[in-house]
Amino acid sequence: MNTTPDDTNAPAEPAVVLDPLRPEDAPRCAELEQVLFPGDDPWSAEAFLSELASPHNHYVAARDRDGRLIGYAGLARLGTAIDPESEVHTIGVDPAAHRRGIGGALLGELLRVADRWGGPVFLEVRTDNDPAIALYHREGFEIVGTRKRYYQPSGADAYTMRRPDPREESQQ
Repeated sequence: MNTTPDDTNAPAEPAVVLDPLRPEDAPRCAELEQVLFPGDDPWSAEAFLSELASPHNHYVAARDRDGRLIGYAGLARLGTAIDPESEVHTIGVDPAAHRRGIGGALLGELLRVADRWGGPVFLEVRTDNDPAIALYHREGFEIVGTRKRYYQPSGADAYTMRRPDPREESQQ
C-alpha cells in the first residue's frame, strides 16, 4: 500500500497523470524532442500543433504531480472504416523520468484508443533503441520489416513493427 509520510492511511498521489495533450504543451514537447532526438530532425512546436489539429489523431500527455509535462504520445487513425489501422506517431519521455513506467503507460493509453478504433497498430522504432523495442514486444508488437536510413539526418535504420487487432487473434 502506498502511503504518505504524515498519514499512514492516506494513499500517495499518483506519480503521473495522463490527460489530453493541449496546444499550450507544444513548446514543451518541442523542447523534449530536442533532448530525445537531437540527430533525427526533432519535431517543432508547429509540428505538434499540426498533429493536434488533425481530427484523426489522438495525443496524450503525462504530467508529474506539479502538472509539468514529462511525456507525450500520439496515435493516428488510418485506413478505412472497413479496413482500419492505427499508427503510433511518437512517444517521448523526459530522460529525468525514464525507467518509471511512463512510456508504458502512454503506450497503453494509445493502444486502448487503437483497440476502440479497430485494426492493427503499426510503428517505427530505431533499430538501436533496445528499451523501446522491448516495451513494444511486451505489448504484442512484432518486427515486420526494416526501413533503411529511415531517420534523417542521422541515417539510422528503423524497424517497422505491427501489433495485430486483438479481435483478429480472438477469432483464431
